[in-house]
Amino acid sequence: MRFFLTEPQFQILVWLSYRIAATFAFGLPLFLLIWAKRSNSSSIDRLLSIYWKVSSIYAINLIFLSVESQLGQSISFIAPILIVSSIWFWSDLNEEIDEMPDYKPIALTTRIWRWTLTFWSLLNTGLHIFSWRCLNSINENYCDNWREIPFNSFMTTKTLIKFVLDGNWSTGFAKFFAYLSLILYLIGLLQWLIIKLPKNGRFAGKF
Repeated sequence: MRFFLTEPQFQILVWLSYRIAATFAFGLPLFLLIWAKRSNSSSIDRLLSIYWKVSSIYAINLIFLSVESQLGQSISFIAPILIVSSIWFWSDLNEEIDEMPDYKPIALTTRIWRWTLTFWSLLNTGLHIFSWRCLNSINENYCDNWREIPFNSFMTTKTLIKFVLDGNWSTGFAKFFAYLSLILYLIGLLQWLIIKLPKNGRFAGKF
């Protein structure tokens, strides 16, 4: 990417990736989950429930990036791939959603959401591939662009915790929380891969 884009252009694309994530990886799926529960759309409800379990890796990634941990760069590359896989993998849910009529608003919104999230994953993956040196060294050029928004979020969280709870959201505590969350996430993922996937295959009922 550094051969084709200036640093300001690269920064714009990274910020675009974060904005798409805020809208389509957090805001819209939260709205869809509430909508699905209220409208008794069981297949979409099930898909969104799985999505939120898998997408928690992205929040963990943001914590690592906010404290300038090198691990955050690697997770930031992998997380969108896992997230998008989680919304297309299930054969039973795919069939049920495909059978929903296009004029049904929740079905159309879900399709738009899945394809937009897929585009975001491709954009994010492409940006990481072209800034691949950040995966090896956090001090390379362009790496600050990945850490800027997570760091701002870290400072906002620190201010809120200080104001509301009179506590201290320190770098050390944030790292501890991120590593603990990652370990629990990996345990859950391995349990599914080793135990549940061989039994249930691409059916979402036991995720």
